[in-house]
Amino acid sequence: MTSNFWKNKKILVTGAQGFLGKHLVKNLLENRRVLKENLFLPAIEELDLRRWEDCKSAVENKDMVIHLAAVTGNAEFHRVNQGKTFYDNLIMGVQLMEAARQAGIKKFVSIGSVTEYPKKAPFPFREDGLWEGYPEEIHAPYSFAKMMLLVQGKAYRQQYNFNAIHLLLTNMFGPGTSMGNAVIPSVIKKIKEAKEAKREFIELWGTGRPTRDFLYVEDAVEGILLAAEKYDKSEPVNIGSGKELSIKSLADIICRLMSFSGKVVWDASKPDGQPRWLMDTSLAKKEFGFEAKTAIEEGLIKTINYEQQ
Repeated sequence: MTSNFWKNKKILVTGAQGFLGKHLVKNLLENRRVLKENLFLPAIEELDLRRWEDCKSAVENKDMVIHLAAVTGNAEFHRVNQGKTFYDNLIMGVQLMEAARQAGIKKFVSIGSVTEYPKKAPFPFREDGLWEGYPEEIHAPYSFAKMMLLVQGKAYRQQYNFNAIHLLLTNMFGPGTSMGNAVIPSVIKKIKEAKEAKREFIELWGTGRPTRDFLYVEDAVEGILLAAEKYDKSEPVNIGSGKELSIKSLADIICRLMSFSGKVVWDASKPDGQPRWLMDTSLAKKEFGFEAKTAIEEGLIKTINYEQQ
């Protein structure tokens, strides 16, 4: 069924050169057997999705859009670039979906984020709690830009019968995670540098008490592609591990796996961000059979081995 679904489909993947994009393209080619000539993978140097004409060009003669492209980074990046993250992400997504509608695209898959949930959302995060409050302040401009794709997709489905779906992804990690923009690559990098410099400590932001839902990137890709194949509804769907781990426990695991016996110093003057993140993933299992398969240690070992090459 999967091979028939993808057969002869012409697919635009935005953000294909990014961390998630590279793993998704690999799956499409190797697991779904999509022909390379049926994949359109423009880099930002080729097409700037903030420009309407480039959006129109990108979707021409395509069957599906998987919109991964985003302007994002760590908490500090979001703190100092609130205007940019709002405008760039909003204008890219809104224009691309409108261009896709005009071009007759059969399915539009937009990728959102766990940060869309309210700072004080009922726990664990369920899709029906998405609009119950304001997101965590640092990420709010980015989060609202992404949420507008959900609103746009619902409106377009109602008025134009346009098939748009919206997936809420949790914290991803894996081989090739971009340059310390997330907690796991940051910890790996700091331990590696400490060992090379023979330092007996590393310093990490915050208190270590917040929890996160960490999802191995290959599992995230499988969730996205299963949804692309089987999910055709307007309600958003969580893609996560469904397991909660504190930042402190995560750091302890990475220290052990990297044989680092030094001290972890927590800089409590730096922000912790949202206190708890954990997704309820029951809807993804019900609607398209998705469950995360990779245990945290298994995924960390693969990530550490890659980063230490």
